[in-house]
Formats: sequence, C-alpha cells, structure tokens
Amino acid sequence: MKNTSDYTAKRIEVSIPIDGNVKKAIWQQADWSGRFVDMVTGEPGIYHTQAAILWNDAYLYIAFQAEEPMVVAQQRERDSIIFLENDLEVFIDGGDCYYELEVNAANTIYEVFFIWKDAYRKGGKFDLPQFDVHQEDAYTFGGDYDRTGESFWKGRHPRGIRWAFTNFDLPGLETAVQVDGVLNDNRYIDKGWSLEIGIPWKSLDLLAGGRSLPPANGDIWKLFLGRFQKLVLSGKEIQPHPAMVLSSHGVYDTHLPEKWSRIQFVH
Repeated sequence: MKNTSDYTAKRIEVSIPIDGNVKKAIWQQADWSGRFVDMVTGEPGIYHTQAAILWNDAYLYIAFQAEEPMVVAQQRERDSIIFLENDLEVFIDGGDCYYELEVNAANTIYEVFFIWKDAYRKGGKFDLPQFDVHQEDAYTFGGDYDRTGESFWKGRHPRGIRWAFTNFDLPGLETAVQVDGVLNDNRYIDKGWSLEIGIPWKSLDLLAGGRSLPPANGDIWKLFLGRFQKLVLSGKEIQPHPAMVLSSHGVYDTHLPEKWSRIQFVH
C-alpha cells in the first residue's frame, strides 16, 4: 500500500515529561522532520526548524527545534497575539472544525477553536455553551489577508467563514520551552529554542469527528506545523512575516486544512 502521509508518528509505551528538553532520550525514537520550508515557495526556510511527533494511548506529543540567533519573546499575557512576534504553531484539523495553538519563546500561548459556519447549527454537535456565538470572545474569520474585493465578507476559502472562539482552552494542554541562549538580549548570539507540547487525546473528542481516540494503527490526521519569524531590517519590519512549515501551501494562508501535513499514526 502506498504511503500517502507526509510524516509518520510512532507510538511509545512511556509518558514524556513536558519540560522543553527535546534532547532527552525519548525523542531519539522519533523521526525528526527535514528542515521546514517556505510556506509559499517550498524553498528551505531562512532558519533551520524541525519537528517530531510521538504518541501513546493517553497523549499526543509534539516537539520543535528552532534555530534563532536572537531569541526574542516580549508577549507574556496568555492569548495575546503571539504571531505578531516569533512563534511556533500547531493546527489540528477536525473536518468541520479546527484548533490553533501558538507558543513563543517565553512559553506564552494563544489558542483558538474554529468552527466552519456551514457546520454550526442549532442542536448540532457544536451547540454547546462554550461555543455560544453571542459571547464577546466569538468572532467571524475569513482567512489570512482575505478582506479585499469579492472576498471581503467570506474570504477566499470555498467553505466561506468560520466562527472563531478565542476564549477556548484545550483541557490538559501542556507546553514548555527551553532557550539555548539569552532571551531578549541581542548582545548575545543564541543557538535557538525548543518547544514540547503534550495534548491529551481525550481533549480532542470534537476534533476526532468520530475517529478512534487514541488513533488506530495507520490512521491519518491533518496537522499544520509551522513557524513565523519577525524580521526587522534597516528599521523596517518585513511584512508579512516569513513563514516556515513542514509542508508548503503554495500560498500565504495558514488556515487551509486541505494543505496541512498528513500525519500517519503507527504502532
């Protein structure tokens, strides 16, 4: 049978303590990805970035290693707009919904749960108190850089807009960062930073969409694994921020589940 996945996540029997250290022995069992590529062109990213995934019956584990000569993270308030600086990101596709997690080098996190408007209906599976569209932290979202011309109201994605719930907190989420250098002091040349993420499978029920939790052997989930890098050259901030990803999209838009990496979970 032809392998149609972009990455193979191996099952382990042990738990991983989430401390940000991706050099510990358990991560030697994972297949580390190749260097992340530019999200649009597919060319090698400007900084070396890799990711790895492991899992057991209770948790999904994701690790990143990010080269960065000047590690900076000023935002410290939870759910602040992390991507305005430098971050590492994970999205998990659930078919009619998806989850976004961003983390910076200070281990500040930003979470959003998205539900496609065409899947949100009264009495449906998303008709839950936490997804009340009348709350002040619920917004509509059309996609990255889509508010122009004919795409003004619905964006460019064929499914149109999503409901975005910015007060969502994934139950049991664990994240930890280690910096190989000196954070927020550019007098020093740093080597970079690493991130570990632990996600309980039981917290992904809505995203599973009826799939087995934990995954059955050979199951494929779509995940976005990426990095956004703020660059200031000669006093001018480069916009949009360079994006480096496991799988290129061919376009500068993160919110395209059909373009995300196909992760196969194996025993």
